[in-house]
Amino acid sequence: MKYLKTLLLAITLTTGMFVANAQKIAHINSEELVAAMPETKAMQDELAKMAQNFDNDYKAQATALQAKLEKYQKEAPSKTDEENAKRQQEVAQLQQKLQLYLKSAQEEMQKKQMDMIKPIIEKAQKAIQDVAKEKGIKYVFDSAPGKGLIVFDGEDLLAAVKAKLGIQ
Repeated sequence: MKYLKTLLLAITLTTGMFVANAQKIAHINSEELVAAMPETKAMQDELAKMAQNFDNDYKAQATALQAKLEKYQKEAPSKTDEENAKRQQEVAQLQQKLQLYLKSAQEEMQKKQMDMIKPIIEKAQKAIQDVAKEKGIKYVFDSAPGKGLIVFDGEDLLAAVKAKLGIQ
């Protein structure tokens, strides 16, 4: 079994070398490209503002809840058990509301990020395809970490794609 795996690996690598020699191959770090695009910086700035607004709202709600809790704790000895139970229930509902706000804010931030990053990635992919076509390159592999780089000796298109997008 081990011999068969080794044989298959050798055949695959040999075939891959012949195909690689027959085709022009290049690589690009797509993450580095997207990070260098001005649209990404604008997206990050907008998301930071959005996060700050959510954070300010959250802190205001948490401060109001804390003030109400302290007030209720001070007044508890002078209130009936029924009133104190209602107040505890009210505080629990406010705490739950605050947790739901935090969760929905996080979900909204993620959705906004996904909506904003999609056109940026599409623009980068289009530029990569255009440069590859201009250079007669048949295969471009992503050299970003964890992206499954197969060939690293090919031409790096990052500089050419950045130039195409007007990025320094």
